[in-house]
Amino acid sequence: GLCKYRHPDDALNLFSEMENKGIRPNVVTYNSLISCLCNYGRWEGAARLLSDMIEKKINPDVVTFNALIDGFVKEGKLLEAEKLYEEMIKRSIDPNIVTYSSLINGFCMQSRLDEAKQMFDLMVSKDCLPNVVTYSTLINGFCKSKRVEDGMSLFREMSQRGLVGNTVTYNTLIQGFFQAGDCDNAQQVFTQMVSGGVPRDIITYNILLDGLCKKGKLESAMAIFQGMQKSEMKPDIFTYTIIIEGLCKACKVEDAWKIF
Repeated sequence: GLCKYRHPDDALNLFSEMENKGIRPNVVTYNSLISCLCNYGRWEGAARLLSDMIEKKINPDVVTFNALIDGFVKEGKLLEAEKLYEEMIKRSIDPNIVTYSSLINGFCMQSRLDEAKQMFDLMVSKDCLPNVVTYSTLINGFCKSKRVEDGMSLFREMSQRGLVGNTVTYNTLIQGFFQAGDCDNAQQVFTQMVSGGVPRDIITYNILLDGLCKKGKLESAMAIFQGMQKSEMKPDIFTYTIIIEGLCKACKVEDAWKIF
């Protein structure tokens, strides 16, 4: 309950109070406090607590390391996260899906895709099966690095494992194909998304409309835009901007004014 406190300082004060009263903290107490500090971006304090634990012969567990690794990754401190991972292995603590997913995310954030894929393969070889979030993270990394085909083959592998991609997975792939100039595959993925009953959000439609307009496929874009206006998926400011820009580029300024 340490972190029911609004602020980590309150939790730290309570922690000191406990120790002063001779109440010995256990691994659960430490994990709670470390998570709390990491959530507030106070990874230095969290790392100090880990040293404190080890000094007091309280063995950290997978939860301790996961909180710290995730905290370091989010701060862009991948080297520290990797060191913690090595420390985990040294202590014979088995990484789990959270550990691997955090590190994969860290490698992707730094465009170190080959290392991300190596970590992914290692995870699978250890019988720790990736979930939709793990796959989506890596697919996103590949797409952002213009390696859409690699992203697509992961997507197929994911489907073969019986995992259904979520909205983010599909949005990532659609955008990736458009950025690679592959309009047909982008539309194909969207069609697959619809037929698979995967919920579309406004981002899905904006990616689709932007891609179509940039490819000069204004008729297709307008048909989707008009369909949106009749449906529950209401266009937002970005949707209107995309369509107006598309019409202006196609020298249909009068039509753009009508929408405006």
